[in-house]
Amino acid sequence: MGPAHKGAQHRGTAGEPEVMVSALEGIGKERKKESSKKRSGSPVEGLLQPVKLSRAELYKEPTNEELNRLRETESLFHSSLLRLQVEELLKEVRLSEKKKERIDAFLQKVNQRIMRVPSTPETELTNQAWLRDGVRVPLHQVPYTVKGCFRFLPPAQVTVVGSYLLGTCIRPDINVDVALTMPREILQDKDGLNQRYFRKRALYLAHLAHHLSQDPLFGSVRFSYTNGCHLKPSLLLRPHGKDERLVTVRLHPCPPPDFFRPCRLLPSKNNVRTAWYQGQSPSGDGSPEPPTPHYNTWVLQDTALESHAQLLSTVLGSASGLKDGVALLKVWLRQRELDKGLGGFSGFLVSMLVAFLVSTHKIHTTMSGYQVLRSTLQFLASTDLTVNGISLCFSSDPFLPALADFHQAFPVVFLDSSGRLNLCADVTASTCHQVQHEARLSMVLLDSKADDGFQLLLMTPKPMVRAFDHILHLRPLSRLQAACHRLKLWPELQDHGGDYVSAALGPLTTLLEQGLGSRLHLLAHSRPPVSEWDISQDPPKHRDSGVLTLGLLLRPEGLTSVLELGPEADQPEAADFRQFWGSRSELRRFQDGAIREAVVWEAASMAQKRLIPHQVVTHLLTLHADIPDTCVHYTGGLLDALIQSLKETSSTGEEALAAAVRCYDDLSRLLWGLEGLPLTVSAVQGAHPVLRYTEVFPPTAVRPAYSFYEQLQERASLLPRPDKPCPAYVEPMTVVCHLEGSGQWPQDAEAIRRVRAAFQLRLAELLTQQHGLQCRATATHTDVLKDGFVFRIRVAYQREPQILREMRSPEGIISLRDTPASLCLERDTRQLPLLTSTLHGLQQQHPAFSGVARLAKRWVRAQLLGEELTDESLDLVAAALFLHPEPFTPPSSPQVGFLRFLFLISTFDWKNNPLIVNLNNELTAEEQVEIRSVFLATRTKLPVMVIITPQDRKSSVWTQGGPSPQTVFRPPLDMYDVLIHLSPRHIPRHRQAVDSPAASFCRGLLSEPGPSSLMPVLGYDPPQLYLAQLREAFGDLALFFYDQHGGKVIGVLWKPTSFQPQPLKASNTKGRMVVFQGGELVMVPNVEAILEDFAILGEGLVQAVEARSERWTV
Repeated sequence: MGPAHKGAQHRGTAGEPEVMVSALEGIGKERKKESSKKRSGSPVEGLLQPVKLSRAELYKEPTNEELNRLRETESLFHSSLLRLQVEELLKEVRLSEKKKERIDAFLQKVNQRIMRVPSTPETELTNQAWLRDGVRVPLHQVPYTVKGCFRFLPPAQVTVVGSYLLGTCIRPDINVDVALTMPREILQDKDGLNQRYFRKRALYLAHLAHHLSQDPLFGSVRFSYTNGCHLKPSLLLRPHGKDERLVTVRLHPCPPPDFFRPCRLLPSKNNVRTAWYQGQSPSGDGSPEPPTPHYNTWVLQDTALESHAQLLSTVLGSASGLKDGVALLKVWLRQRELDKGLGGFSGFLVSMLVAFLVSTHKIHTTMSGYQVLRSTLQFLASTDLTVNGISLCFSSDPFLPALADFHQAFPVVFLDSSGRLNLCADVTASTCHQVQHEARLSMVLLDSKADDGFQLLLMTPKPMVRAFDHILHLRPLSRLQAACHRLKLWPELQDHGGDYVSAALGPLTTLLEQGLGSRLHLLAHSRPPVSEWDISQDPPKHRDSGVLTLGLLLRPEGLTSVLELGPEADQPEAADFRQFWGSRSELRRFQDGAIREAVVWEAASMAQKRLIPHQVVTHLLTLHADIPDTCVHYTGGLLDALIQSLKETSSTGEEALAAAVRCYDDLSRLLWGLEGLPLTVSAVQGAHPVLRYTEVFPPTAVRPAYSFYEQLQERASLLPRPDKPCPAYVEPMTVVCHLEGSGQWPQDAEAIRRVRAAFQLRLAELLTQQHGLQCRATATHTDVLKDGFVFRIRVAYQREPQILREMRSPEGIISLRDTPASLCLERDTRQLPLLTSTLHGLQQQHPAFSGVARLAKRWVRAQLLGEELTDESLDLVAAALFLHPEPFTPPSSPQVGFLRFLFLISTFDWKNNPLIVNLNNELTAEEQVEIRSVFLATRTKLPVMVIITPQDRKSSVWTQGGPSPQTVFRPPLDMYDVLIHLSPRHIPRHRQAVDSPAASFCRGLLSEPGPSSLMPVLGYDPPQLYLAQLREAFGDLALFFYDQHGGKVIGVLWKPTSFQPQPLKASNTKGRMVVFQGGELVMVPNVEAILEDFAILGEGLVQAVEARSERWTV
């Protein structure tokens, strides 16, 4: 294939959408094979171990090469680790030399086949009878009538362009762009008018497609759109046989570089006549034609391939660091889905941007790939191309158009070296702002120099569904055609050749940005690339390109406001406000006496306030764009129903949680003010999920119906009646009450327990006497009924954990040693209250935290893993999403936070890393490094999941009880060996099930809360009590799983070792029977008896025991 210019071996084209959707999924396969050999001897499979060096190797003098590399690393990278990561990534995404040789050989054959395609006689453009059957013109010819003639001649030149020869294309999908320069003989002077050039271009491809499809060299010959532009199809060629996935060759017909006069293709010129486009006769009234800047740009793009190739080959040709930087930037764009479809920020654009930064001396050719990446991101973060356009043209020619002329025609401006072509003509303002936003987040991440910065920056995908708080889909797309007419976008339709989606996209995003105002931080859009199609099919219509997706990144501070405040009634802006909001605008008088236009949205609960953007979007689209709400598929609160109570379907529980917290605050004040206690109260701290806003289903004020209970008058309490359904589940909220230190406290653990029991009794007496509260005291706690809520107050003495640690030797020497009792007491009285107060403060900063944590718990328990993952561990994982959101921003909706929770749980390397949750930002970077070092040194002694907080830096106290590696995220039901089905009559939280039952049993509560003189039944949950008995009796043989929120099934998994024969011993008789096996008496599980015991233990609660015997044998 002949070169067009010197340096054409390194070319870039304006239409080079390289694809790398799943390259990173395969990264490290070879590396893993190699490293697995090194780790085969490690104590734990998959656990990274430090390399052991001999003393001679450890203290060996560095070589000159190593010293030079260290100096390079210090000047070009901020750490050796980052350099290694970057180099490894570049190895993975680059094309190997062997594949290059195979691709080059295929390209040579493609060149030969193209030049052998026969010519055709000249015909009118509208006479297409010469086209063979089995091939269609890959262009919508509307209107069909057009002047001009066409004949096919072999291309004057076949040139490979794009990133392949430049060395910046990235795996896995390798695309090679080939420019076919059409001979001058088949073009006429006025082909730039009325789509004539694009018609000839499409016919040229159709004739090529017919002949190449019959060649056995090609396994696939299909059409596609170039960068989503429906006026510019391309022909895709793939090899036959085993190399079909090796490469895709994309053929792009183009005119000779100097064929069209540039002055006729300026953004202010018209090249699509209104009369022709609308199928009318010329009016002749002399009215000016509207400019067609996008149409003109698409023609110019084909003429500028040579100059762009020359520029990129000159700038990047010999600078390996610049090429590495371009490859890294393409990975960065691909992970954020910024380079897809029409209007994306393509790899070609970022290559030209690097060339611009080199020409303006902001990047030097000696920089490393990392420095190029950083400098480019810094420029993108600090430059708004919608306001201050940039240009590669440094000519002082007065006849060239000014940047201001391009800003009038396009939302984003980046001119090429000719000064006439806007490279960002198809990039929307929304995409530009999204790129700027992502660049700013990336710079913050790079400046932090975090150890996982590389992983977060270049290896973490950011799909729209996880990056934006609310997502809305507009479908069917045909509705946008009516929107164009309603918005009077006829010139834009004419400019875009009838593409009503592209014509309406800019005005729609501007409309929604104005309406959402202070609620909105960023609005982005996503248009899926139009899929390729067979050459025998008609090209896809605009409505066939899937859905138009908009993402809303919201500001939490303005999100929940129900009022849109407008200008005062006598201001000139009032009319514009009324016109914009239509019937929703109304005059209102405010407390300061002002009379203003205002819009008030209907939203009573926090859940409804979070969805006010939904009301705004549907109202504005209906009013201004004629798009009904049935075409707007809004997913902002899709998961809210899972944490809604049956009675409050409009609320997700924030109001109920706030009411419980207010009641707790009142009780705290009463405890502080109690008179008559021997010691004063030094602190009152909550220690329950309700008091940190993370209880899945918050409690409500209860008022028992006495007919459902038996009354214990002497204790002022209630008992459930056997002939009635199980009563409603009422869980007391734990409160820790610390008493002041005193020398009169005993120094013996048992004596302290007795003193605390006396304080519990005294506390109940004083609360009843001084405040009339119903109390019930025990040796360990005092239950208090206040305003329908029950609080369980535990008295604590701050030195008691230390006293429990004291161990006395026979010689009388006292030493301190952690014991299970001391650890449990410290966790319950110090760590848990501190965690609760910290997360309570996090909720005040991030209102979405409550919903995210509750959805996470709801999901985990629905997977029957509620016992494996504790409340506190799940709360901390949810908190990490807000404290360390990188590479995202903190969630502003429960939905997106939950999706990030699933991604974090499923992708985090729990084996080799602790999850550090830096509450209140107390841990310094140095301390975090030390924590990771200690973690690696003690990994085998730690739980599977390790969560570190400033108050728990070593032991991961909240994950000590699980989960086990075998049970994390096991699918429900289909993997269990035995299923125990429970009766809904005795499941008190039956209505909290994921699939909420249409009807359930009355649980003995009156619908209207009110004062009660009797203590309700507390913590009575028969399934949980039954589960505890099962684990106590058969925990050595099986694992038991249950969803405490209304689950009707207990899943049982036999432990792998339970069916192994055991020697005949008295200690092995539980649940086993004696059999003769292998010449000796051994003990094996008596499965029939165990299943019978399951039913006997749960008599009245268990409906059936289903043994899936096909899954196991004794």
